[in-house]
Amino acid sequence: MSQLEPVIAPAVEAAGYRLVRLRLMGGKTKTLQIMAERPDGQMDVEDCAKLSRALSDFLDQEDPIDGEYNLEVSSPGIDRPLTRISDFARWAGHEAKIELTTPDVGGRKRFRGTLLGLDGKDVLFESGGAKMTFAFRNIAEAKLVLTDKLIEEDLKARKKAQV
Repeated sequence: MSQLEPVIAPAVEAAGYRLVRLRLMGGKTKTLQIMAERPDGQMDVEDCAKLSRALSDFLDQEDPIDGEYNLEVSSPGIDRPLTRISDFARWAGHEAKIELTTPDVGGRKRFRGTLLGLDGKDVLFESGGAKMTFAFRNIAEAKLVLTDKLIEEDLKARKKAQV
């Protein structure tokens, strides 16, 4: 977890959004990448602009980052990253890619398969017909895979959000 997250997450929440992922990427000019969503899981261009303005004001006032940087606010998208332990329960039944921080017993670090949910703080996963359990703390990165099922669920959620 970034040391910026405890500083920035409350500002994101105060603006009416949930922080999905925060990254500070280096280079000649740094980029602060904020991925967020509304409580209903949606995020459109207007939401990104609104949150960007709110965070710009907050960051100018608090100045938590040394030097110059660009602020980039975006939605998580349909094939979203899975960053919170609750994401693995929420998206159970969907296809995902998982990369571990350290290899499993078989020496692998990357897996593609179906999320099966949680067992405490362990992520349950099925890949190639084999059921696996990964400690949440051992997951370096995870994201949903764009499938017809995921697109269909996203469309239903968007229609429901418009009502």
